[in-house]
Amino acid sequence: MSFGEAITDLVNESLDPILQSAQTWQRVPLAEVVDILNGYPWPSSGFSGDRGHPVIRIRNVLDGETSTFYEGEIVDGYWVLPGELLVGMDGDFNRNFWSGPTALLNQRVCKLTTKPGFYDARFLYHVLPGYLGLINKHTSSVTVKHLSSKTLGEIPLPLPPLAEQKRIVVKLDALNAKSARARTELARIETLVSRYKQAVLRSAFLGAMTSAWRTKRADLQTASDLIDRTPTPPQPKGGREATDRVIQGKAALAINAPARGAPPKWQWVPLSRIARQETGHTPSRSHPEWWDGEIPWIGIKDAGANHGRIIEETIQTTNEEGLANSAARLLPAGTVCLSRTASVGYVTIMGKPMATSQDFVTWTCTEALVPKFLMYALMAEGDDIREFGKGTTHTTIYFPEVRAMQICLAPLEEQHEIVRRIESAFAKIDRLAKEAKRALELVGRLDEAILAKAFRGELVPQDENDEPAEHLLARIRAEREAAPKGKRGRKGAT
Repeated sequence: MSFGEAITDLVNESLDPILQSAQTWQRVPLAEVVDILNGYPWPSSGFSGDRGHPVIRIRNVLDGETSTFYEGEIVDGYWVLPGELLVGMDGDFNRNFWSGPTALLNQRVCKLTTKPGFYDARFLYHVLPGYLGLINKHTSSVTVKHLSSKTLGEIPLPLPPLAEQKRIVVKLDALNAKSARARTELARIETLVSRYKQAVLRSAFLGAMTSAWRTKRADLQTASDLIDRTPTPPQPKGGREATDRVIQGKAALAINAPARGAPPKWQWVPLSRIARQETGHTPSRSHPEWWDGEIPWIGIKDAGANHGRIIEETIQTTNEEGLANSAARLLPAGTVCLSRTASVGYVTIMGKPMATSQDFVTWTCTEALVPKFLMYALMAEGDDIREFGKGTTHTTIYFPEVRAMQICLAPLEEQHEIVRRIESAFAKIDRLAKEAKRALELVGRLDEAILAKAFRGELVPQDENDEPAEHLLARIRAEREAAPKGKRGRKGAT
C-alpha cells in the first residue's frame, strides 16, 4: 500500500532532530528544486544475464551493481550515469548515488536531479533519509510498502543558502569519513575476537599456555598415571568398527596414531578409553504424545545457541515414552555433545540429564576427563574439525572416525587449570567485544547527532555574504512560474 497522509503535517509534528530546520532557513517542496524521473517498465522478455545494457532494479540501489541486462528497443531519456542519485520506491525507500556503469533506469526506481543554483545534490543525499524514514513509518502495507513520486515531490526540504549547503556537505563528508573508518575498525573486532579465542585454545591444547605452570609442579601426577587408575567405561555394542584412517588434528585431537608428540606429563589416549561415546535419536514426529514432555532434547539449533557453554534449556522436549520408543537415551549432566552432521562443530555440555538427536556424538566423561577440557579441546580444532568428516557439500563426522578419535590428555590438575585460564581469557575478550559493540552504537548515534546539528544550522559558521534563504526561495519560485507548463515536474513513466 501507499502513503496516505500529508508529509508536511507529519514533519511539522515530528520531534525527530534530523527533521528540524534552522530558523534562518526556509522550506521548499522537493519537486521545486529536484527533477524526478521514474524508471521505465522495460519488457522482462528482453532481460538477460550478460547481453545488452545494464539495468538498475530496486535491489541494485544500495549495492551499486547489477547483473541484469536488457537487449531490445531503447526508449530515450532513462539513462543513469555514475554518481547520479537514486531512490528505491518500494520496501525500505533507500537512496544512494549510483556507483555502477551507465545503465537503464527500471520501474520502481527513480532518479533525482537537483536544479543547478538551487540545491546541492550531496546536501539532498544527507537530507533525504530522515524524510524517507518518516514516510516509510507511516506507510501501511500488507506485503511491500510503496512510495509514489507525488509523495516524494511533496517532501518539505530544508532550504539553507546554497553556499551554506556546500559548506555543510564538506563538513559532513569529512566527519562521515572519520566515523566510517571508526565503524570499519570496530567491526573488525568481531572477527579478531574469534581469531583471538581460537589462538587461546590452540595455545592451551598444544601445552604452551600452562608450560611454566607445569614446570613448577614436579609432583604433578602424569596423565599416564591418571589413565592407569581409571576403569575403561563400557561402550555401546554394535555399529561400525573404528576406521584405520589417520588424521592429525590441529591441537589435541587426532584420528588414530597422532603425528604430534605430547607435552611433558600429557598422554595421547583413545577418547573411548576415558569417556563413554554415544549418539541420540529423534522420537517419531507422527506421535505428538511423545513430545512436549519433561525431558530436554537437544537439536542443532540448541547447540548453535549454546556453543561453548553449558546448556540448561532446549527448544523441544520429549518424555519417557518417546525415549522408550526410540534409540535416544537420557544422558547424565556433564555429557559433552558435538554436532556431527549439517552444522558440524557445535559443542555444548548438558547442564542436566537430557537426550539428543542423531545429529550428535556424545561423551560421558570418566573421572580422568574434565568435561570442559574435552569441550574446549573440540573447540580448539575450529573449522578444521570438518577434516575428521567426509562429504563436500554436507560434511558429516561418521562413527568409525569417532571411535578412532584420540585426545592429548593433560594431568587432571592441569586440565582444571587450563579450563580456568581459557575462561579467564575469554571473559577479557568478551568484555573487549562488548565495549567495541557499545562504541559502534555510539558512532551511529554520533552520526545522527551531527546531522541534527547540521540541520539546526549549527555545524558550520554562518556567512553574512551568503544569499539569504528567503531570496533563494524567491528565485526558485520565480523560475518555476516562468517555466513553460510542459517542463514543470517531468516525471517519465511510473
